[in-house]
Parts: sequence; structure tokens; C-alpha cells
Amino acid sequence: MEKLMNWVDERFPLTSSYKAHLSEYFAPKNFNFWYFFGSLALLVLVIQIVSGIFLTMHYKPDAALAFASVEYIMRDVDYGWLIRYIHSTGASMFFVVVYLHMFRGVIYGSYRQPRELIWIFGVIIYLVLMGEAFMGYLLPWGQMSYWGAQVIINLFSAVPFIGGALSEWIRGDYVIGDATLNRFFAFHVIALPMVLLGLVAAHLVALHEVGSNNPDGVEIKKLKGADGHPLDGIPFHPYYTVKDILGVVVFLIVFASIVFFAPEMGGYFLEFNNFVPADSLKTPEHIAPVWYFTPYYAILRAIPPIFGSQFPGVAAMGIAVMIFFALPWLDRSPVKSIRYRGPKFKIALTLFVIAFIGLGILGVLPSTPLYTVISQILSGVYFAFFLLMPWYTKNDTTKPVPERVTQ
Repeated sequence: MEKLMNWVDERFPLTSSYKAHLSEYFAPKNFNFWYFFGSLALLVLVIQIVSGIFLTMHYKPDAALAFASVEYIMRDVDYGWLIRYIHSTGASMFFVVVYLHMFRGVIYGSYRQPRELIWIFGVIIYLVLMGEAFMGYLLPWGQMSYWGAQVIINLFSAVPFIGGALSEWIRGDYVIGDATLNRFFAFHVIALPMVLLGLVAAHLVALHEVGSNNPDGVEIKKLKGADGHPLDGIPFHPYYTVKDILGVVVFLIVFASIVFFAPEMGGYFLEFNNFVPADSLKTPEHIAPVWYFTPYYAILRAIPPIFGSQFPGVAAMGIAVMIFFALPWLDRSPVKSIRYRGPKFKIALTLFVIAFIGLGILGVLPSTPLYTVISQILSGVYFAFFLLMPWYTKNDTTKPVPERVTQ
């Protein structure tokens, strides 16, 4: 075995990679449960890729056959219903763990120097994941798939000068049809997963280059022992691999419970209208995107049209997503972790979470004058969190940060 490993190492950096990223990668010893969600996101990515491969074996990317092929998978393929529900549940759970992973980054300042590039890679992953989910949402060719895609693609027509050509280019036709389904299938199955895998690799390489953040926001590389290892660090393997396995077990229990007992999740994971074949002549009574897009959809609806153009709402929705890129440079606090920040940041973050959840709820509901006013208020709170951050983080009262991590 030793000779075999030496033969491999001479041709491929297997042992050195194992040491650099697992057994000799020293992580802070005070990780808590918030640090489960990064590894869980990687797990869900694997689940989605594997289940997606099996679905493509029976799915037909044809406007005349797509819905029937999904029904065939559900009814006639051995355990096809299980594979389909694993994939649909995985899509929602992907966003659950990603949102919690991003929230952990915000509360502990994981986007601060020297981890700006890690954060940027993470936000790009989030954007690609949104595109992957949107394109996959069209594939079942149900009523909500069709009309949801119709609404979202038509938003691009609001872009001045190039809107009409842009939306037509995305559709591949003058209306959503077979060309749209085929190109969305190609992007969903091949192009975007390859981009996601590359970005995840870059995200992890950047993380292991500068080291992981921790709940105290203390840089463990500053204090090293005689052996050159951080005094407050422990090897990622076996300590955190074992801990992550615990998180995986708990996650899979929740995941399996949803798959077997509530795969539609009351219409939030799989809408009832999506069990009806797409009909271009019959519009559903209420069209809303999947729950993980609804905060941005509510922001879109909250901005009234100007001169009959919906572009201000579309621009606000785009800025609401892209503004996450600026977070490392908006935060002027001398400390990273919420443990040592003052009341201004904690109040601002609490209001932001309330606004985000509130917008998500309003995005599911039909638009009414009252809901529109509430959406406008919550949208203002959402943007104020970012735009006022240089002021309230700089003028906030902070606690002294310890020299070493605390348990």
C-alpha cells in the first residue's frame, strides 16, 4: 500500500492535498452549529447532481412530452417518485442551507478582510444557484412553471432599448415554447452545474488559503506554537469531519421527513398548479415564484411603474441581489463578530431579517393596496441595512475583542 501511495503521489498530489485541506488544515476550535451549513450546502449539491442524473434518464425536453414524462417518472419508473421528490425537496433545502450559511457570514463578519474574495465567490454561487433553480423550475412544464417563467422573462423586456431583444433572446422564440424548454434544459443540466462546481472549488481554495473565520472574529494564525500550528486551531480531520457528520445525520432526518411525509410542503416546495399541464391560453388566478425568490418578487411589486415602465422595479430587484457584493466595503466596524458589536448593528440586522422574511411572505400573497404599502416599507428597511451600514457600523459602541478564541 505504501508503494502504491508513493507511486500515486509521484504523479498526483493526493497525500499533500489530503494534508493541506483535511488533516493539516487547522480550523478554529470554537466552531458552533452555524458552521454546519457550508458542508450541508456541499452535500445538497451532490444530492441534486446525482438525483438529476437519474431524472434525465427518463425526462423528455420537449414541450409536447415534458409534462407526460414527469408523470411517467412519478407513476411508472421504479422509485421515480422518490427521485423526483428528492430533487424537488433538495432545491428548496439548498436555499435553506445557503441562506443560513450567508446569515452566519453576516453575523460573524466572515466577509471582512482578508476574506473578501471568499464572500464574492459565495455571492456568485448564490446568483448561479438562482439561475439554476429558475431554469429547472420550467422543466416540469406545469401551469406555474410556464407562467412563472413567462412573468420573469417578460421582466427583461422592461430594460430600456434592449429589453425586447433581450427577452426574445432568452426565450429563443417570440413566445415560451419548445426552444425555451430545450435551452433551459441544457443550461440546467450541463452548463450551470459545471459553473457551480468550479465556483465551489474556488470558494474552498480561497477559504483554505486565508483560513476559516470563527464566532469571535479572531485570526488564529497570529498566535502559533513552537510547531508552527495555531494555538487555537485543531485539525479539520478528524475533529470537524466527525462534527459535520452529526450535522449531516440531523439534516438527512429532516430531509427524509419532508420527502416521505410532506414533499409539496403545503404548496411551497411544489405548487398545486404545477400538477396541471401548461396551458398558454389559461392564466392561473395568482402567479408567484417559488418561496426562495419571493423576497425579491415583493420588492419588484413594491416599486410602482414610472411612465408605464416596470424598469424601476426590475432595477430594484436586481440591486437587492447584487448589493451583497458590496458588503465587505460597507462595513466599517473595528470588530467582526456580532459578539462584540454594539446595539446599532444588532438592531439593524434584526430589522433586516424581519424585512427579508416579511417580503418573502408578501411575495407569495396576491397584491393588494395594503400589502403594497407594507412591501414598500419593508423594501426601504432592506436597502437601509446596506446603505446606512457605513454610518451605524462606524459609530457603534463595541466591546474589546479577546486575544484568543473563547469556548
